[in-house]
Amino acid sequence: MSHSIRDNLKRLLAPRHLAFVGGRSMARALKRCAEGGFAGQMWLVNPQHESLDGVPCVPSVAELPCGPDAVFIATNRDLTLQCVKDLAAIGAGGAICYASGFAESGEQGRVLQQRLLEAAGSMALLGPNCYGLLDYLHGAALWPVAHGGKQVEKGVAILTQSGNFAYNLSMSDRSLPVAYMASVGNQAQLGVAELMDVLLDDPRVTAIGLHLEGLKNVPGFARAAHKALERGIPIIALKTGVSQIGAELALSHTSSLSGSDALYDSLFQRLGVIRVSGPVSFAETLKAAACGHLPQDGRLIALACSGGDAGLIADYAERNHLALPKLEQMQVDELAQVLPAYANLVNPLDFTTAIWGDGAALERMLDSALQTDADAAMLVLDYPAEFTGERKECDLLLGLYCDALQRHGKIGFVTSAFPELLPASARERLHARGIAALQGVEDGLAAWGRIVAYQRNRQRLLELGESALVPLCPQALGGQAQLLDEWQSKQALRAFGLPVPGGVLSTPEQALKDAARVGYPLVLKAVSAQLPHKTEAGAVALNLRDADALQAALEQMHGRIAAYAPGVPFDQVLLEPMAQAPLAELIVGIKRENDFALALVIGAGGVLVELLKDSVNLLLPTTDGAIRNAVLGLRSAGLLQGFRGRPAADLDALVAAIRAVADYACENAGQLLELDVNPLMVGAQGTTAVDALIRLGQAQGEQHA
Repeated sequence: MSHSIRDNLKRLLAPRHLAFVGGRSMARALKRCAEGGFAGQMWLVNPQHESLDGVPCVPSVAELPCGPDAVFIATNRDLTLQCVKDLAAIGAGGAICYASGFAESGEQGRVLQQRLLEAAGSMALLGPNCYGLLDYLHGAALWPVAHGGKQVEKGVAILTQSGNFAYNLSMSDRSLPVAYMASVGNQAQLGVAELMDVLLDDPRVTAIGLHLEGLKNVPGFARAAHKALERGIPIIALKTGVSQIGAELALSHTSSLSGSDALYDSLFQRLGVIRVSGPVSFAETLKAAACGHLPQDGRLIALACSGGDAGLIADYAERNHLALPKLEQMQVDELAQVLPAYANLVNPLDFTTAIWGDGAALERMLDSALQTDADAAMLVLDYPAEFTGERKECDLLLGLYCDALQRHGKIGFVTSAFPELLPASARERLHARGIAALQGVEDGLAAWGRIVAYQRNRQRLLELGESALVPLCPQALGGQAQLLDEWQSKQALRAFGLPVPGGVLSTPEQALKDAARVGYPLVLKAVSAQLPHKTEAGAVALNLRDADALQAALEQMHGRIAAYAPGVPFDQVLLEPMAQAPLAELIVGIKRENDFALALVIGAGGVLVELLKDSVNLLLPTTDGAIRNAVLGLRSAGLLQGFRGRPAADLDALVAAIRAVADYACENAGQLLELDVNPLMVGAQGTTAVDALIRLGQAQGEQHA
């Protein structure tokens, strides 16, 4: 992103003046900005009317008194092109293109989108085919229809590929403090990565929520997410397209789907991105982060006025790895003076309804409970319906709780057993005090647990150093693929430090003579790029103890290959010393996802590959620490750690061997299609790759060479 586009995006996100280009709906949009508190100048551009709905019109962009900081263009696609060109000419900051019919509609649309980009020049461009931008920090709603939400002093930024999702979220009854909400559409110029990068420079943005089908710019996203990790700004992602049908829908919708879902998980884990499963967990987790005061650890003092609620808290806290530390004796003694004899003085504390509505007693209870070294507190509070007239007691407790948190220097949240029983008035009071109002005790504790896990993980990820490495994003390759045979594959990897058996490349005629150099017992393999699956072809013979056994194996192999693959010559063989029985067999491979990532796959190898489906993906480049964590994260890792009295594996040697594969892949990323080392024999002293396969393609520029 050139410097000037970035500067213009900053103008778009903090506009001093707005312009709307279009008809009656734009007059209404302009009025909504005035009602929403936008203080700057606004213009409506329309050549056919002197005024619309009482809003005077400027006949053309050229006649605007200056280049507006932010413009919403609601005209058809052909007029949009001209309008963008005219706005760029008068030095406008940024424009939102509402029109569809661009790259999402086929080849002709792609050509038009390219022209649109050229017309914009260094002006910031959001869209096309997008709903726009809601800016609640400045009261600027560059948006074609009504929206919920109101001005805030700080809050979360939400970027979505679905305009309807943004619209519904703005209308949801969740009191989520939103600073910005952008529908990104086709991301012709500005995408998720570019917006994140600039939003992270605003201290009023406390967290970023992403609703994604796919990422267009993985390296840019990774840079921005690393910046967020350094600054401690949580990123919460709701990624769709997990299912086969979901993936097909996403493909038809925005054509920006690449990377299998497992690789998105790897990308998010590497960068500390919190992945959620649905719209409710998305909103609640954003709320838990929205005030900007994040928990330092997972310890909670929990308060409820019923045993049933206390039971729910205990269960959901444990499920979300949150600790409920025991009350100190001093706290128990103090609480016993305030609460009835039947109160169970434990954490979570059921303070009973005996002191309900008694301000002095509630205050003493809160002061005793909050004298704890847990840094966070929670209160379960369900408001009755308004007609009961019993809400004032809830309001009393809410106010006392907020004051007590402040007095004791604690952060905290309030939640309700049922989502709808924490009314908007209570939520807004809490958010004004910087306290999260979470709806539903199950969703609330899950949301808090995610933020705690993020905080626990953040320092570890930064120290690991992997988040700072920009992932490789390989392009599609054309032309004929070339398969290296086992000998060539092993030699290529050996040059990068992968230990391979000390073998000899020979011929069937020369094999008996060369075997003396290798020594018995040995392994005989046919070498041919046309035999990638050697076992099925009968092209492997193990544990040959002497020259007679080798001679018999050579004759048998010749016959088997002739029957399995008649056209393949039997002219090269590999002789290797027979490997010791390993502690474990691993598979190490490389997976290429065009336009997304090159991934290192580490898994249980040998016969267990298909059965266990026990593997981890790491995006490249990676670090030794990340490789070690991945190996120890396998379900079969016990085999490497002295399982049942067996020796432990030499982990340093194993990490170095895997690192060699990663280094080869990074060096050859431009042409590497596929790589498999299976099995990698892991021993107590060292690690050896006994088989390897590499497939290379041609980089696009090489095809005509």
